[in-house]
Amino acid sequence: MQDIADEIARLLDASVTIEDRSFKLLAYGEQSGDIDRVRQESILRRRASAEVRAHFEAYGIATATGPVRIPGLPGLLGRVCVPLRHRGVNYGYLWLLDAPPAGEPAPSGGPVLSGGSEGALTDERLAAVAPLVARAAARLAREARGRRVRLRDFFSADPAVRAAADVEVEGPVAALAVRTPPEGGGEPPPLPRGVLADPDGGSGGPPGEDAGEGLLAVLAPAAQAREVADRLRDAYGSAAGVGGSREDPDEAWESWQEALLALRVAEHVAGHGPVASWPGLGVYRLLVRLSHRELADLAAECAALSAPASRDLAHTVETYLDHAGHVQETAAALGVHRQTLYYRLGKAERLTGLDLADGESRLLLHLALKAAALIRRPPPDRAQAGRDGRSGG
Repeated sequence: MQDIADEIARLLDASVTIEDRSFKLLAYGEQSGDIDRVRQESILRRRASAEVRAHFEAYGIATATGPVRIPGLPGLLGRVCVPLRHRGVNYGYLWLLDAPPAGEPAPSGGPVLSGGSEGALTDERLAAVAPLVARAAARLAREARGRRVRLRDFFSADPAVRAAADVEVEGPVAALAVRTPPEGGGEPPPLPRGVLADPDGGSGGPPGEDAGEGLLAVLAPAAQAREVADRLRDAYGSAAGVGGSREDPDEAWESWQEALLALRVAEHVAGHGPVASWPGLGVYRLLVRLSHRELADLAAECAALSAPASRDLAHTVETYLDHAGHVQETAAALGVHRQTLYYRLGKAERLTGLDLADGESRLLLHLALKAAALIRRPPPDRAQAGRDGRSGG
């Protein structure tokens, strides 16, 4: 990539930088003429700031199919941004500092696509480096495809198997488990640099549990994990679990176990889906580690509330316990009168034989209701609900 940047800088006699889609600097050519603060900071920090990124993205560079001319501002030189597209997918950007021809003022209008007002970098000059631009885009595309690795081995609990996987990453990292459609999710969408994916990585699972079919295993820098999970969940329209961060990549297999468990919560508990992060699961981090039989034994304590006719009653009790027994807050959350709430709670006590005024009985019933959610078949429209409105996790 550096050779390509140097050759483009030589041919155009312009200051050149190449960045990926997240504005991370990949290569830059020798300085040519004046430079501005944005270019200096991009080279020094290896990444553009969020403010700079927002400014440039406002010109439509993410969806442009050709060069975009961005006018200069006080302290900001004019630029040409060439999206690095390969087979219709944008993998990054080529940036060229532009200047008007000698004796002409700098452009002051909005974004101009190739064919409009030009600085020193005319359409003809840009066309001369088109083969190099295509080569840079193809190389970024190959790198994106090359980030498919056998994470199933790297996520093994066996140190020897992990070592043989030969995966080299730097921490902190986090694992992601993403559910893919039953008919097959195909190749994952392009992922940011540093993110590894294995479409066949779903064969492993927590001890005593079957992870099932249709899983995409992902290993991402911890700071990007949630963003990547959201992107993949949107692509597949299902659910995703994010494991806890690990400073040592050799411990990423533990994060993978957590990601699988978080995925299970995301698929069964609406309040934690469609993307569930292990650190934010609270008591579910304990419950989801139980076997199906152990969960069923615990859920039996609220079996009297599991009949279809009692589902609203179970929801009422769980909401009441979630609100720490505050009647007014619970009634407001349910949209019912306090007397209605008292009636429902009394009925629940009679059905379960548990006294909601007793602390241990309340704890038992609360855990039983949570356990019941984990063994209940998720609603068939849960994935669609995730598309319509994402809730916290």
